[in-house]
Amino acid sequence: LRLDGGRFTVVADAGDARLARALLSAALAQDSFPGLPRPQARVLIAVAPDAARFLRWVGPAAPEWGAAIAFPDEQRVVMQGRFAGSDAGDPVQVLRHELAHLALHEQLGSLPPRWFDEGYASVAAGEWTREAALETAVGMLWRSLPGLDSVEAGFGGGGAAAAWSYTLAHRAVAELMALDPEHGIAPLLAQWRAEGSLERALRRSYGLTGEGFDRHWRAATRRRYGALALAANVSIVAGGLGVLLGPLFVARRRRDRRRLAAMRAAEAAQEAAQSASALEALLAGDGGTPLSPPPVAG
Repeated sequence: LRLDGGRFTVVADAGDARLARALLSAALAQDSFPGLPRPQARVLIAVAPDAARFLRWVGPAAPEWGAAIAFPDEQRVVMQGRFAGSDAGDPVQVLRHELAHLALHEQLGSLPPRWFDEGYASVAAGEWTREAALETAVGMLWRSLPGLDSVEAGFGGGGAAAAWSYTLAHRAVAELMALDPEHGIAPLLAQWRAEGSLERALRRSYGLTGEGFDRHWRAATRRRYGALALAANVSIVAGGLGVLLGPLFVARRRRDRRRLAAMRAAEAAQEAAQSASALEALLAGDGGTPLSPPPVAG
């Protein structure tokens, strides 16, 4: 199946026809990206019919967690089709992420480092969620916030390390956009393209050095998510105490239940003994002889 619309061509197996149409509609409906001119390059979106075809089209260098891969030099996106698992995410959002890579490359070529490329695509796709915020807060319990050079290196460190780097890259680019609420990131991208240097573009756009911005985004992230991290820390400590003290609490409850059962049994025995004594006294009467039966009228 081949679908053409605007600057996009989508190719897919017949079994993915509905998905292909949804992807084309989404790409046409939202074909602009933060701070960039409207893209002009033609894009091929290939939806793989099965896992084997996906791997063959992508090549051996693809990460195992990838739901889609962009090839900026070819203006091509390869996506998983109907075989994709639940962890592949929303295919429309995934496509938006990959198209953002292509749009950024169309304007800046290979200038952006990996942390900016991934962070920009994540922001453009609207991937920040409450879950991501909580993951960031919890992640701050076990890791210090690294500098951008370390974020860059983390993309090649495997699934968990890469996921942490994606999260931090999003935060860094979001903070860049927040530096100029009126114009967003457009002035920075224009300066970057003209100067060919992120360092010079940062100085001209915001009066910041690269090192200064590195400190800024980390401090802003700590301020924003530090309270969540503290709450998560308290929850973890409380959970740990629960694990440690839980068996003691259960043992005490059992001991208390046994004592209560013994007390109830003793009280029941005492009441039975008193009732028996009273009955014996009633039957024996005065002097130990049985009482005469009451007279019968008549």
